[in-house]
Amino acid sequence: MSVTVRVPAQLRTLTGGHAQVAVEGSTVREVLKALDAAHPGFGDRLFDEGGSLRRFVNVFLADEDVRFLDGLDTAVADGQTLSIVPAVAGG
Repeated sequence: MSVTVRVPAQLRTLTGGHAQVAVEGSTVREVLKALDAAHPGFGDRLFDEGGSLRRFVNVFLADEDVRFLDGLDTAVADGQTLSIVPAVAGG
């Protein structure tokens, strides 16, 4: 199943400047692992040492934060869009 991943500007150097890339996967975890396999460097930026999403990385599936769904085990359907959104801090 093909899933479109929206890549934030800060990580587009890993995709050769592309804002969106298509990868295969049936869960959020599989999609993000496929993204790292196709464009090395994403894994280090997205996952902590335990394999969980880093605190400052938000991932949305069809505008829903995957942390409020089934996390990395959230099922992804063919043609859906996954968005990587870095957290914004400030005062």
